[in-house]
Amino acid sequence: MTRPRQPPRRYPRMARVNELLREILGDELERVDDGRLELVTVTAVVCEADLRRATVYYDSLQGPEGDEDLLAALAEVRPRLQRAIAGQARLKRTPELAFAPDPVVRSADRIEAVLRDIDPGADDADSTEPDGAESDGDG
Repeated sequence: MTRPRQPPRRYPRMARVNELLREILGDELERVDDGRLELVTVTAVVCEADLRRATVYYDSLQGPEGDEDLLAALAEVRPRLQRAIAGQARLKRTPELAFAPDPVVRSADRIEAVLRDIDPGADDADSTEPDGAESDGDG
């Protein structure tokens, strides 16, 4: 007896695993009753191919100033998060979680700050039309 053929996947296995872990962790962090974790967003998860370790990238409205408290809180709930992964994901093993601030978000914040410094009136210019752009219909 042969197994039925599965349709080809739209994207690689590890991308699917990373997305699954991100969803599970995001849902579980919503359930955690810790004030330090209220404004945390899991932006990405990168899991090793052997499923031994996964790096969880996060962002928070507290910014870099709140990283120390946030990392301490995440370290405290790490076992709970790993249990959630073990219970919800059908994986050969549960990866050990490590947490890091998302460098992409931090870089984007720095770029925006530099752009604001270059042209401080840019935010105001977007909301108003330049001189002469209005037409009163006379011609």
